[in-house]
Amino acid sequence: MINTSDFKNGISIILGGVLFQIIEFQHIKPGKGGAFVRTKLKNMRTKAVIDKTFRAGEKVEGAYVNTKKIQHTYNSGASFFFMDSETYEEVVLPGSIIGDDKKFLKEGLEIVSLWHKDKIVDISLPPSVIFKIEHTEPGIKGDTAKAAFKPATIETGAVVSVPLFVNTGDKIRVDTRTGNYLERA
Repeated sequence: MINTSDFKNGISIILGGVLFQIIEFQHIKPGKGGAFVRTKLKNMRTKAVIDKTFRAGEKVEGAYVNTKKIQHTYNSGASFFFMDSETYEEVVLPGSIIGDDKKFLKEGLEIVSLWHKDKIVDISLPPSVIFKIEHTEPGIKGDTAKAAFKPATIETGAVVSVPLFVNTGDKIRVDTRTGNYLERA
């Protein structure tokens, strides 16, 4: 059992039989009434984020979640295949666990997986990844009067907005959390 005074970002708890991860928390002590803790919790199964308020000192069930590095090898339909970096065993994940991260998964990319009771419940991509641009319209030379962007298709098939000077074949760094162009690599 975990006391609300021990809450930290990233801690996993179980509420009503469902695994949640604490994304954000704030201890609040109003001038009148009892103290409480306001939290944002991410449902590890559905990825939905909810707001929940706990009374100060309330106890909740803690969940042991460990991390393991795995490397993406290939996709086949809605299944994604990974290799455990330590044991070299194959790990198969359904698209429901991958979610929107699939647009930034490329062969050989090493990611962090979160495990609970011998099952992967979530994955975490590196903050930024380098991709090769497969297709984009040619840039217009000298058009730097304003920060203009154009769509570019990267090697995974995702479309990213890039500056006009970026061309097909260039390598770019993309922020995997937001999907934004960061720099040419």
